[in-house]
Amino acid sequence: MLENINRFFPVLALVGAVTAYVMPQWFTDLKFLIVPLLIIIMLSMGLTLSLDDFSRALKQKRAVLLGLMLQFSIMPMSALLISLALGLDRDMVIGMVLVGSVAGGTASNVVCYLAKGDVALSITMTALSTLAGVLLTPLIINLLLGQMIDIPLGAMLISLVKIVLIPVAVGVLVNHLFRSHISKITPILPLVSILAIVMAITIIVALNAEQFDKIGPIILVAVVLHNSLGLILGYTCCRLLGFNHKICKTISIEVGLQNSGLATALCIKFFSPAVALPAAIFSIWHNLSGALLAGYWSREKQNNIEQDYVADK
Repeated sequence: MLENINRFFPVLALVGAVTAYVMPQWFTDLKFLIVPLLIIIMLSMGLTLSLDDFSRALKQKRAVLLGLMLQFSIMPMSALLISLALGLDRDMVIGMVLVGSVAGGTASNVVCYLAKGDVALSITMTALSTLAGVLLTPLIINLLLGQMIDIPLGAMLISLVKIVLIPVAVGVLVNHLFRSHISKITPILPLVSILAIVMAITIIVALNAEQFDKIGPIILVAVVLHNSLGLILGYTCCRLLGFNHKICKTISIEVGLQNSGLATALCIKFFSPAVALPAAIFSIWHNLSGALLAGYWSREKQNNIEQDYVADK
């Protein structure tokens, strides 16, 4: 089921984006749904997590800590540098940095599974980066953009608690208390998340339909560079520090695939629909690149996977 979901996610996202571009009037009045859709995604994520997932962090402390450091350094800094190098306007710079400053996306767990990575590590990193991002995301945005715009640091922190921390915590608690019942609906939760993300992308594209002809191509270049740097540097840094191939590709995927849905919600709530354009494009592109990368890594022969690097314990 995971394979089918991952295969059709980019297709659904593209169909939604194209439909919204051609018929934006169908979706522009649905702007109010973006935050509720994200809450649904976060709750679904929480329902798939258990306390055991968090305890796994104790078994691979070095890998988890390195992944979190790379997540919240490579992605925000590269987003800012790429934006400035390409001469993007103010709104696009804000949007790019917001995408780079949020936690890893839930799609990374599916891509990691398909790429034959360390799924337990992937889930742990996604969960911990999501929780850490409640505090780190507004701080990083303020650090990188504070001189450009007035960042509502306190309001953003409160929103992240409401949108991310509470739904995830509720989901984990419900799963812990009623696991036998939740396990019956677990298979459909990824589909729920995907449909919610696709709907959010569709609304964002509709809100920015008139701007695509002017700024779409350069933003696509920026997003592709940003995603590629995250994947490449995430893998390379881990490899240089002696982690095995399986952990390296897991952290690469976690670093390169962002929670663009969360970035979209923050853009809409605190800035403007135009600022959310990079997040909408990132949502589509990182799933395409993730699917391609997973396909490549899934075809590797087992005897080439564990070479001369020793796994971190």
